[in-house]
Parts: sequence; structure tokens; C-alpha cells
Amino acid sequence: MLRYLILEVLLPLLVFAILRSVFRSVIQAGRTVTNAARTAQTPPSAPPPVAAGGELRKDPVCGTYVSTSSSLSRTVKGQTFYFCSAECRDRYRG
Repeated sequence: MLRYLILEVLLPLLVFAILRSVFRSVIQAGRTVTNAARTAQTPPSAPPPVAAGGELRKDPVCGTYVSTSSSLSRTVKGQTFYFCSAECRDRYRG
């Protein structure tokens, strides 16, 4: 009776568990390789270029500091103001 239990029940369950574990490992390794290949094929996107340099001035509308070399400007009564966007420039009442 004990021999029957070991040969007919426990041994097939043990074999099944081992095969299942091996199969899962193979599948997981395949997914890892596929994901790594997919990641290697798509280069990371580069950040947009930003103009370096220039003095920083405060936008009089929203308070953001902007570079004088890359910002929008408006001259009012001989004084130049620098803006972060066209919307701020248009909203300015000077």
C-alpha cells in the first residue's frame, strides 16, 4: 500500500512540480531577453535643446526667471521686459 502511494501518487506529483518549475524558468528567461532586446532597440529620447547663457530676468507677469538670450521681450517706455511665453507677454500691462 505504501509502495503504491509512492509510485502512483507522490512520484508523478514530484515530476510534475519539477517540470513545471523548469518550464516557468525557461519562459521567464525568454521574457527577460525579449524585454532587454526591446529596450535596447528604442533609444531614449533626447531632451529638447535649451539655449545656454544670457542673463536671467524675472518675468513681470508670472514671476518666472528667464534667460535674456532665449526669452520673448517687449520694450515699454524705453525699458525692456523679458517674458517666458507669448501669453505672459500679451497679458503684461505696463
